[in-house]
Amino acid sequence: MIIDGPDSVTKAVLDEIAHAPNPRFREVMSALVKHLHAFVREVKLSEEEFHQACAIVNSIGQSSNSFHNEAVLMSGSLGVSTLVCLLNNGANGATETTANLLGPFWRLDSPRTESGGSIIRSQTPGPELFVNILVQDRKGQPVADAEVDVWQSSTEGLYENQDPTQADMNLRGKFTTGKDGRFSFRSIKPAGYPIPITGPVGDLLKAQGRHNMRPAHLHFLIYKTGLKTHISQVYLPDDPNIETDVQFGVTKRLLGEFVRHDDKPPAPGVKTPWYSLDYTFIMDQGVAKLPRPPIQDKATSMEMRPEYLPANRAPAMAK
Repeated sequence: MIIDGPDSVTKAVLDEIAHAPNPRFREVMSALVKHLHAFVREVKLSEEEFHQACAIVNSIGQSSNSFHNEAVLMSGSLGVSTLVCLLNNGANGATETTANLLGPFWRLDSPRTESGGSIIRSQTPGPELFVNILVQDRKGQPVADAEVDVWQSSTEGLYENQDPTQADMNLRGKFTTGKDGRFSFRSIKPAGYPIPITGPVGDLLKAQGRHNMRPAHLHFLIYKTGLKTHISQVYLPDDPNIETDVQFGVTKRLLGEFVRHDDKPPAPGVKTPWYSLDYTFIMDQGVAKLPRPPIQDKATSMEMRPEYLPANRAPAMAK
């Protein structure tokens, strides 16, 4: 079609998409074009703004590498990640769910760890945490023999792949649920942390006057044939940023009860205070499929990641 004015552009693009053989591709791309073109018309996008938008898209790719994923951070900072999660879990958004964001720091081959074992693999200061997990299906039956990946940040707010001072795979482990659907592990109480702001996500947050902090949490990925792979995070409800998570990830169902104990250590050598967490995950029927790991490598020096230096851990706000 020869374009004879702005009103004919959208139809021309949609007519071409209509030739695509994949029906789902046609549906998604047609809706994308309609909404994108409507957005351009609504805001009367200028040529300068259009070129700025293209530069941002380019910068998202340029800011990503084998140990950092800017696209995941951007989608979370716009609330898209949480919206997609909630619409695709809990009976497609109809019921409460323990599903949550994957985040940018999951690694594929966490070390196999026996139930009750520790995921502390190098010296990591902080109060000790003892976690007891139950995995059930929607009928309340225990899910046995499920593989569960667990990972978290240190009390410095760093995942091991970001921090060369931590041992490889520190604060990560892969567990198997027992016949009763349970497993347990020993760790440290996690800390909240800043997401990086040296790329386009930082520009977005500064323009809005928002901080760049995530509340403290534990990550879980539960895999069992016949059930939909369950990805979740469990948050500390008393974290100062629990109401203003930069990634919009906190739901009421994901607030864990991290109980402080000032006596009766559960194991020799445990100092007080120590903490415990009991939590139940609910899995849905579906396809068991592992996601593509957002990262593959570990940073080899802090200089490679200056935004994560402890001196820069204060929340970033627009000035």
